[in-house]
Amino acid sequence: MTKKKRILIGMSGGIDSTVAAILLLEQGYELVGATFRTFDPCDHLENKGCGSEDSVMAAQTLAKSLGIEHHILDFRETFRKHVIANFIDEYAHGRTPNPCVMCNSHIKWGRLMEAAEQYGCDMIATGHYAQIAEYRGHYYLKNAVDTHKDQTYFLWMLTEENLRKTIFPLGGLTKTEVRQIALEHGYTQLAQKAESQEICFIPDNDYRKFLAQEGVKVGTGNYIDSTGKILGIHQGYCNYTIGQRKGLGIALGSPKFVTKIDAEKNCVTLGEREDLFVQEVYATNIRIRDLVWLEESPEVEARIRYKSPAVKGVINFDLGIKDFEFNTRNSKLTIHFSTPVWGVTPGQSLVIYKDGLVVGGGFIYLP
Repeated sequence: MTKKKRILIGMSGGIDSTVAAILLLEQGYELVGATFRTFDPCDHLENKGCGSEDSVMAAQTLAKSLGIEHHILDFRETFRKHVIANFIDEYAHGRTPNPCVMCNSHIKWGRLMEAAEQYGCDMIATGHYAQIAEYRGHYYLKNAVDTHKDQTYFLWMLTEENLRKTIFPLGGLTKTEVRQIALEHGYTQLAQKAESQEICFIPDNDYRKFLAQEGVKVGTGNYIDSTGKILGIHQGYCNYTIGQRKGLGIALGSPKFVTKIDAEKNCVTLGEREDLFVQEVYATNIRIRDLVWLEESPEVEARIRYKSPAVKGVINFDLGIKDFEFNTRNSKLTIHFSTPVWGVTPGQSLVIYKDGLVVGGGFIYLP
């Protein structure tokens, strides 16, 4: 008799990880549920969101209802070091981070892979909307069937070793189908629950208030135009992001957008919407799966933010393909897009696709 594979599944207390668990149980796997504490709510935060006490308790209840072993893992110290500290540091330097990218790399895979070994599990699983494919001798993330829910953008930092030991049960399903499965198994409340778009450790979605609570306090500075002319006073550069139009607190006769942030001078440049269109985007801290493939065929598609569509472009490794060292802090590349993209934001991820596969990525910067 073949022994059932033992899988550690990350359980958030939400519908996606619960349905992922249901599907794996129906496929005959032996499951171990794991839920992680990632932060303690600040005084001004509600106790909600992934990794909070409420979500931990919900996951524990759901695991019991499914009849599976469950563990609560305390990752608060690691989460603060790799996710919250990075979030604060990026804003302090005038960039706009995406904490989910860091969390997936350092917590949901970094620490979860360690826990899988500890509990004698062969693989890990999550409720992410993504697929895994093998091509040219490498493992790749592949776009989910549900293009509106596809989460490959947040997962680009995962290593090939991560993907070899991962299962995404929801990758071939739509969100509608996932809700239907939850209903069919009696999880009516989960199936009808609205999805949160908030940063998990900032449930009120007020990152400015959070930064101030964490000691990031920047004084007022100058709004300027592209020529350096002073237009007015802003409330500190870290309170703004590229492309922002609302909440600027200045009237100039026509809508203006944040086009540049200079943390060193505490200056925020305002301009027109068309000023935010560019055709070349630069990224650093690169991870690339197969350099030879991209050398042979540099035509790719890339996304500059989660909700933006992938746009065709040509990739160029700034150091030259032969000397390029990927997965290093000083690695850089440029993508020349076939059509201009809008609102390129330093600190966000540039995620590179080829034939529906994630071939690499990096963090956007302005040269």
